[in-house]
Amino acid sequence: MINPASRTNTIELSQIRKMFEATKPGAINLGIGEPDFDVPQNIKDAMKKSIDENDTHYSPNKGYIELREEIAKKFKKDNDIKTNSENIIVTVGASEALYASTQAFIEKGDEVLLPNPSFLLYEAVINLAGGDIIPVDCKMENEFKLKAEDVQEKITKNTKAIILNSPSNPTGAVMEKEDIKAIADLSMDKNFLIISDEIYEKIIYDKKHHSPAKYSDNVITINGFSKTYAMTGLRVGYLTANDEHTEEIFKIHQNSIACANSTAQRGAIEALTGPQDEVNKMVNEFKKRRNLIVKRLNEMGHETVNAEGAFYVFPKIEDENFVKKAADAGVVTVSGAAFGSNGKGHVRMSYANSYENIEKAMNILEERVTNG
Repeated sequence: MINPASRTNTIELSQIRKMFEATKPGAINLGIGEPDFDVPQNIKDAMKKSIDENDTHYSPNKGYIELREEIAKKFKKDNDIKTNSENIIVTVGASEALYASTQAFIEKGDEVLLPNPSFLLYEAVINLAGGDIIPVDCKMENEFKLKAEDVQEKITKNTKAIILNSPSNPTGAVMEKEDIKAIADLSMDKNFLIISDEIYEKIIYDKKHHSPAKYSDNVITINGFSKTYAMTGLRVGYLTANDEHTEEIFKIHQNSIACANSTAQRGAIEALTGPQDEVNKMVNEFKKRRNLIVKRLNEMGHETVNAEGAFYVFPKIEDENFVKKAADAGVVTVSGAAFGSNGKGHVRMSYANSYENIEKAMNILEERVTNG
């Protein structure tokens, strides 16, 4: 075998995907982070029209101007972020936006502050860029929310960036406005970059989402259509940053991806400009499921924070064999240890499955795993 590049030595294949691909037929999957809803019909129709009209060629590298203009309007309306079409790049999902951002700005010797626990892709993209990960504890007693004072303690002269994710995967935590603003202020005072992954922005209950780019110019704001519009497989994300930051990220994007899928971009335009009824229905349904799964887990004695966003819960389960026992019983979950050292003793469960299936899964866990 030809030796791989050393940069891949620290990268492991996704434990989540392994669990997903190894799911037994008939098992209830609480492992995968994908809405179980269909793409709204108006978005499907826009993509069908695009294909019928042979609108399937390369788009501009940054994405269709019509889409970027609508994204700029969305940023102003929803996030109070002032940007323009030239400072927006349409990416192949939020994942590419994360990869391109870290490749553009992180190199050997740079320290990147990373919430612990957090989505495993963040660790991978930092490692691929050569950066050093500095974990910042997100404690259960704080409902897993990242606190500004904990961030401040970790800042050094080598701090180049911090990755924020609110609402959070894997915990469902939604950061408080005062912490967002305080970290944004720190980014200006200490001159470091905030990479803000806001992909779950619309899936939030009884709280308000706050974007750090409202308070700081040192922010790359990342979002996409996968979670809000159930467009996961269509791979359309986007980012915005200031002029200089956007130009550097564009170098990576242009020379690796060229452009996002043209047909999916047409669907994305319709997603932003069309009715939002299906989004509201989906979020209301997720809230019902959240209430169910939190209640049942707590009743079983698995201490569970009442997650305020996304579609995950992160119960405290110290049985190291729980995930295997659950899988053997027909319920797929993910070990919290996959998301960082503070994930140990926890299990991530996604409630992006039907209410009925979640009820069945909780019954199985109670009867055959917890009390079995």
